[in-house]
Parts: sequence; structure tokens; C-alpha cells
Amino acid sequence: MKLFAAAVLAMQLCACSNDSKAPPPRPQASAAPDLESAAIAAGVIPDPANTDITGLYARDTDRVCVVPDQLNYRIGAFVDYGDQQSCSGSGTVTRVGEALHITFSRAEGCDFDARFEGDRIVFPGRLPQACEKLCARRASFAALDVRRLSESLSEASTLRDTKGRLLCNPGG
Repeated sequence: MKLFAAAVLAMQLCACSNDSKAPPPRPQASAAPDLESAAIAAGVIPDPANTDITGLYARDTDRVCVVPDQLNYRIGAFVDYGDQQSCSGSGTVTRVGEALHITFSRAEGCDFDARFEGDRIVFPGRLPQACEKLCARRASFAALDVRRLSESLSEASTLRDTKGRLLCNPGG
């Protein structure tokens, strides 16, 4: 029994010895990227900073077209809620990163900043009062949110409003 107790004591002393190699400390994880950055890195969603905005966008009866112009882009937007409630306008858009500065030409003072999110264009919830000139009845461009249907210049340049006007006439 004394031999057994001595063996147990020897094993306990060996276990407490500093000679045994402890596992190396785990390196601290760096700050995890946000979900959007991780999705962009994995290729799940496009990087808005490196994506051309040219194309045709839609959601339900809302439509937006964007085509290249000499210096920037031309944009057209059309919403139709039926019962003669609609909005229609065209103008120019300049891009700085994910920000789009939109100026509608038929309504002086209707200019605002929207967001480009890779395959989505989102108008702000509040627009200048001048933008109401582009709309009939209670329709509005406020909070317009459309997703890209096509990157095709030819499809984007054929968008028309209810009066048959081309909204994204390239170069015009």
C-alpha cells in the first residue's frame, strides 16, 4: 500500500511540474468583419463600390433606369399605382461610392441623395417638395426601393412612362 501511495504522490508531483509543456496560448481573434463585408468577400453579394449602376431596376409597378451619359449617368423613374396615381421623371445622377446624387430635370429643385447597394437603389423617405411636380394625386417617389432586373443598356434605355416618353434616352 505504501508503494501505491508513493506512486500516486510521484505522479501528482510530475503533473504539477513546470517542465511539462503547456499548450501555446491561443492567438486573439481580430475584430470580426461585419456581415455585409463578409458576404462581399465571399462573393455572395456584389461590392457596391465596384459595381456599375447601369441597368433596369424594378419592384412591383415601380421602375428605374440608369444609363451612362457623357460625364455621369442619366436616370429615369416611374411609379404607377393605378387610378391615375403615378410619378414620372428623368434627369441626371452622379455617383460617389454608394451615394447617388439625383437631379430631376422637369422639376427645378428636385434633387436629393439616394443609396446604391450593389443591386438596389433606395430613395430617401423624404424628398424636396419640388419633386411633387413629377407626381399626380397622392403618388410619390419617397422611399422608392427597387432591385436590378437587368444590367443591359438596351433594356434600360427603353423604359417609357404612361405618356410614351423615354425616361433614359442615352446621351440625351
